[in-house]
Amino acid sequence: MLSRILRILRPSHQHTAFSATVLLMSTIMLSRVIGYVREAYIAYAFGAGGQTDAYVAAFTLPDWLNYILAGGTASITFISIYTRFLAEKREADAEKTFSVIITVMTTVFLAGIAVAEIFTPQFVAWMFHGFSPEQMRLCVSLTRILLPAQIFFYVGGVVGAVLLSHRMFLFPSFGPLIYNVFIIVGGVVAGKQLGIASLAYGALVGSVIGPFLVNAIGAARIGTGYRPSFDLNNAAFREWVRLSIPLMLGVSLVTADDWILRYFASSGVGDIARLNYAKRLFAVPIAVLGQATGQASLPFFARLFGEKRMKEFGETVNGSVYRIAALSFLASALMMVAALPLIDLVYRRGRFSFGDSQETAVYFFWFSLSLAFWAAQGLYARAFYAAGDTLTPMVACSLVTIASLAVYRALFHAFSVVGLAIASDIGIIANAVAAAVLLHRRKLVSLAELPWSELGKACLVAVIAGVLSWRVSRLILLQGSRTADLQSLALSSITWAGAVAAGLWLLRSDLPQSLRRKRAPMSVPEKPLAEAAGMEP
Repeated sequence: MLSRILRILRPSHQHTAFSATVLLMSTIMLSRVIGYVREAYIAYAFGAGGQTDAYVAAFTLPDWLNYILAGGTASITFISIYTRFLAEKREADAEKTFSVIITVMTTVFLAGIAVAEIFTPQFVAWMFHGFSPEQMRLCVSLTRILLPAQIFFYVGGVVGAVLLSHRMFLFPSFGPLIYNVFIIVGGVVAGKQLGIASLAYGALVGSVIGPFLVNAIGAARIGTGYRPSFDLNNAAFREWVRLSIPLMLGVSLVTADDWILRYFASSGVGDIARLNYAKRLFAVPIAVLGQATGQASLPFFARLFGEKRMKEFGETVNGSVYRIAALSFLASALMMVAALPLIDLVYRRGRFSFGDSQETAVYFFWFSLSLAFWAAQGLYARAFYAAGDTLTPMVACSLVTIASLAVYRALFHAFSVVGLAIASDIGIIANAVAAAVLLHRRKLVSLAELPWSELGKACLVAVIAGVLSWRVSRLILLQGSRTADLQSLALSSITWAGAVAAGLWLLRSDLPQSLRRKRAPMSVPEKPLAEAAGMEP
């Protein structure tokens, strides 16, 4: 067992679907733990006031720039083309395409960043109309610090895609972890001198050392060649542009949700910060259950589709969605019940008060409802990408996003900031359902073959476990005591675990056996990708 773990952690190890998912789940969990330390430090040092709102808001324009110019082009379209070249033993063509994309897109990003730096004040004034003049100035300053990081994120993402194509997951998985560490280091080292700007400088340095430098070291180890090239006539580059344009032009609610929340919440002091704290904690189970499986699944989904094994392709996607959704339903029940003690234990210290915990816990409660749909939509999206279709999900996601704007506005006016969290749930549910229906209509993944009865069992168990845990948790009065938080969390967790175990056993659920099967989470045989493509592993 130990030797297998050590083998997985070797930088040069070429992973199967199973080992890749285990590694990604582990490193993403570690990254989220460090992300928690980061958010806890920010809450302690800066609380949930106006300057924290400005700091969170400062990421919006850099995120927009990255999304518009990059979309998912590094991890989705490029990896598909590069993997195909490797399978066809066309390493020289793969390196030429890599060089052209890096050179052209770095130039584009430099121009984009220059324009964004100039017009940052106008963007902030439009996007965050509720900010005070002091918040406006701070947000502009922080945004300008963060903008150059997007070059390193993008180049690092392309280099990381090369490593993923070689089934080397270790280097790409540690990039986000290192990035989070440097944000914390920036605050601890320079917080007194620079204030909250120290976090932005830490993020900039972290983007260089984490996503960029770590992946570059990994690429150097396997001899990935790079030569500056503006060969716009390169056939593979043109194919990449054709596949990437839908991703660049489309707007997915998965990304836009944060932007929309910030836009509407900018008029209330601390509202952006509290929503962000709730969303960041909610992102932990999303990452562990959905992101890790999604990242590891794309190369294997692509392999099945490329080999025209359509029945296995559909079964694989459905199996993945079933397991992830069932686990998410169960997890949501506990998260909703334990929202207040969990938020209070995680964040309340320093300038973050118990009142902040109570408000943040309400947002976390509502976000938790949609966990299964956040996890499932990532797998459905990758099923489209594996099939070489980026246009269909782009159009569908963009239409859902546009339609959702009216829902956000209506619920915000009706229920204030809580309405935004509810609107977020409605939007992501619509996004996941639309993707599932479109895959079904294209006869790629049949909805009829999704194990609905097993999903129903998981939902029923989740509801019963949630109700029982909630009734038990009410025995502890929560008024800001750490001891009471721990007692409430322990009681609700034990009750939830017992109810889940008993419920799955009484209903004879297939979920425990399904999770124990020694197959990849996507039910793909553990056959190395290179071997499947006719290459030596």
